[in-house]
Amino acid sequence: MKAVLRVLPLLAIIALLGVAVLPAAGQDMMSESAPDCEYGGSIKSIEAVDALTVKFTLCAPDPALPAKVAFSAMAIHSADQLQAAADAAAASADPASYVADDLLNNPIGTGPYKLDHWDRGNELVLTKNDSYWGTPAIEPSVIIKQNAEASARLVELQAGTADGVALVAPGDFPVIEGDTNLKLLPIPPGNVFYLGINNAVAPFDNIKVRQAIAHAIDKQRIVDNFYPAGSTVATQFMPPSIFGYTPDSKSNSYDLDLAKQLMADSGVTLPIETTLSYRNVVRGYLPQPPIVAADLQAQLKEIGINVTLNEVESGAFIAGATAGQYPLTMLGWGADYPDATNFLDYHFNNPAQKQFGAQDPKLTALLTQAAQLADPAARLPIYKQANDEIADFVPMEPIANGGSADAYLAKIANSYVSGFAATQFALLEDPDDDNIVYIGAGEPISLYCNDESDGETFRACEQINQSLLAFAPADGSVVAALATEWSANDDLTEWTFKLRDGVKFSDGSTFDANDVVASYIAMWDAASPLHVGNTKQFSYWGAFFGAFLNAPPAAS
Repeated sequence: MKAVLRVLPLLAIIALLGVAVLPAAGQDMMSESAPDCEYGGSIKSIEAVDALTVKFTLCAPDPALPAKVAFSAMAIHSADQLQAAADAAAASADPASYVADDLLNNPIGTGPYKLDHWDRGNELVLTKNDSYWGTPAIEPSVIIKQNAEASARLVELQAGTADGVALVAPGDFPVIEGDTNLKLLPIPPGNVFYLGINNAVAPFDNIKVRQAIAHAIDKQRIVDNFYPAGSTVATQFMPPSIFGYTPDSKSNSYDLDLAKQLMADSGVTLPIETTLSYRNVVRGYLPQPPIVAADLQAQLKEIGINVTLNEVESGAFIAGATAGQYPLTMLGWGADYPDATNFLDYHFNNPAQKQFGAQDPKLTALLTQAAQLADPAARLPIYKQANDEIADFVPMEPIANGGSADAYLAKIANSYVSGFAATQFALLEDPDDDNIVYIGAGEPISLYCNDESDGETFRACEQINQSLLAFAPADGSVVAALATEWSANDDLTEWTFKLRDGVKFSDGSTFDANDVVASYIAMWDAASPLHVGNTKQFSYWGAFFGAFLNAPPAAS
């Protein structure tokens, strides 16, 4: 299937020959189209109507499109930098496996900060972007560090060498609340922690084995022993704060006798020898990874599953899990926007997501149907069926909705946390210093978040790059960003975005509609030279919009 790239005649001819080329400055606008919607994705075309107008034409209605384009994995990048990465890939010895180092490590953005330098393993330093179109950052610089130990992060906060820290340990909540020099900022528990089960790996292709695992996990024990106040046992894949949660859905309760019976009924020879893979990175959905892993190991042993724990470096783990490399995984998800499509479609109706093995056709059909309806009342009954099907099919077992909190020095003005986006450090003010020092639980994987899915990574990217729309710090509502206006036709298949005039990238180049189209082509078209990055999985694209354009056939 050949995509169509429409620009001026010469470029159009080049495109029809199968070479994607960006127009030079001053030339006409880009667009790309699928010949039809048979390729499996939901995007029909993306068009730069003029320098400040972009139009999306969809294969089916999508009421969640504004929230999707607001997310940082859909950030807009400089078309020139994307083209430079494509050129570098083409000139490399192995273009297919080329990693776009400059794109990943030296982003050119439109946000309030720009990259000063990144000393990997130590700190990432951002400085004020003097080309920023909006209200300038209050502090001249931001220093982002990392430490996997919550106790060490707290020590730095107490010593005043950090202004803010991520993910306070459960036992330290009262310590911070009792210290007048500090302030605790609870994060709304819009997340889920789960045990992923890969049905492409025997014996987990046996549904009774998966169901036995689901009933063998004492979720309440895990929440009581290892989670902070505000955490709850997860009854389904979405927390109650997300649209699509249905309180009357099926759930797999702890029942060890039933779990043992299901295992006996499966016909599988015991014991099962397997591995449970995880990363030792604290998240709001998982405050103590190694300890929880050990507890799950002990619980699964009760039904004849001998688990070897496999701790993997964070970036490699995310890539491996997405690619379906592990039999069992410990992972979780935090809300990017408050809709079921963010939770369910990303994980269970996403060709790029292979963590759970083969997708469930009944489930994907339900999710596709629900995602295309504009009426919430019509969508909810379908999500009830989808949540029931997940409980029966058991691609994973949800365990906890984690309560969590960041903490800041009390003197830091405007500090806040959000359930749907990273804290914008440009809003924060330190009355005594000219920077904000923040210590996260892990280091960013790269600074090209369009090809990432990690929260620590998104936090850094969101200071530098922006999307068409954004989430308001106060309540997570969708607000203007690089686009000032957006509208749709009556059936929600055509969306038009009016872009902000006068925006500059941090290198001084002018932002226009071609940058938007190039950024989306880089994700969408798997055959485009622009389709380079870290892993080339672009997992959010599959979750939001289905299949890639011009994707190679799936391996049999």
